[in-house]
Amino acid sequence: MSPFLIVSILILYFAALLAIAFFTSRNATSDTFFSGNKQSKWYLVAFGMIGTSLSGVTFISVPGTVGANGWYYFQLVLGFFLGYLAVAYILLPLYYRYKLTSIYRFLEFSLGFQAYKWGAGFFILSRTLGATIRLYLVINVMQIFVLDEIGIPFWATTLIIMAMIIAYTFKGGVKTIVWTDTLQTVFMLLALVVCIFAIQTELSWNWSEIWGEIKANDLNKMWSLDPDRKDFFLKHILGGAFITITMTGMDQEMMQKNISIKTLKGAQKNMVTFSFVLLLVNALFLFLGGLLYILAKKNGWEFAPDDMFPSIVRDHLPQGIFLIFIIGLISALFPSVDGAITALTSSFCIDMLGFERRENLNEKQKNSIRKKVHLSFALLFILLVFFFKWKDDKSIIDLVFVIANYTYGPLLGLFSFGILVKRKLRANFVPLICILSPVLCYFIDFYAPTYLGGYKFGNEILILNGLFTFIGLFIISKKPLIEANLEK
Repeated sequence: MSPFLIVSILILYFAALLAIAFFTSRNATSDTFFSGNKQSKWYLVAFGMIGTSLSGVTFISVPGTVGANGWYYFQLVLGFFLGYLAVAYILLPLYYRYKLTSIYRFLEFSLGFQAYKWGAGFFILSRTLGATIRLYLVINVMQIFVLDEIGIPFWATTLIIMAMIIAYTFKGGVKTIVWTDTLQTVFMLLALVVCIFAIQTELSWNWSEIWGEIKANDLNKMWSLDPDRKDFFLKHILGGAFITITMTGMDQEMMQKNISIKTLKGAQKNMVTFSFVLLLVNALFLFLGGLLYILAKKNGWEFAPDDMFPSIVRDHLPQGIFLIFIIGLISALFPSVDGAITALTSSFCIDMLGFERRENLNEKQKNSIRKKVHLSFALLFILLVFFFKWKDDKSIIDLVFVIANYTYGPLLGLFSFGILVKRKLRANFVPLICILSPVLCYFIDFYAPTYLGGYKFGNEILILNGLFTFIGLFIISKKPLIEANLEK
């Protein structure tokens, strides 16, 4: 298939996004950008969050892991499911009770200004790094499999994609993203289903025969029972639950769309519905991985895990399937970046620049500042993507969860302390605790195999990080003055 045809289809795809942005951003204000005027429909948010949660990493990497690890990843997904329920019934009620636009203002109300600033700061750091790693991964695949053939260099691809994202998020913000994410999730799921049926056709087997082959090759193994392994099932389930609680429930990008729904009941309905659908979608990605492995084995093909899906679709399936794959890949990319840059802009404006506290700012001034912040984050994204390309390390994909474990740990500790403990923090020590906890976890993780009999930490390092932060906050806290006087 001609790369020029693929580029033309992508231009039409982008035009559809711009059309959505045009209609959703009319008469937009800063409140529209930050909260969607609290008018988002719960079912649109639920569906669109599928694309945001999966991203290009899931689209490419998860199917490629099945050959070596079977369905071990689904242990993590089961943990995600439990975490979404906790978000729906523990965190969302708090955010609606305080009528928050930025969820980190909860830390200000419960723990004070220093905790609030550091919580927002850790989100900005983590989401900036995580989103740019995802962006780099998908741009790199697009470059290798499509754009190199027509002579478009990597730097130009990056600039063009970022310009596209800025173009449709610049004015409407959350209100626009709720609708564009919905469209993009449709295309991503369409690509997933079409690829599954295309591979089944290529194999010329019925579904019963395919499942029998998957079982015969041990590709459906789901439970890792060795406690020393990083993918031990308890580590995955507990780690997955806390990853969701932090990376969704304590993440401005994910919560910004949820709290744009008018009522708490609607937001909870969105979260529960989304959590069930995500189980099915992840199962389909793992099933696709089994199909890819069987097809490769049958024909004697060998691929690196992250190259398997795009290589087979491009080189061994009908050309129309590759076009659908590219559209699905782009649809997996955009929701994980457009939402991130919008949430980062919102958090920086509200949490760092104090939009909600500065009554002297009029609407025109807010819009001017917001647009400058939005463009600044776009420039930062571009620079970080160039850095990852320069590093050119395949293992960089693994950094997504590593970064989350170290940067969301302090957030987990801060939010847990604010919810569970009614004590006053000594504000000057808060930064020290937030820095020391991840540093201590890093050294524990590094030396664990040597001093703990070969034990390797997985995602449970996030829980440990949050626990150290919680303990540290307790040490630097004191009873509120009123309670202390009552005890006397």
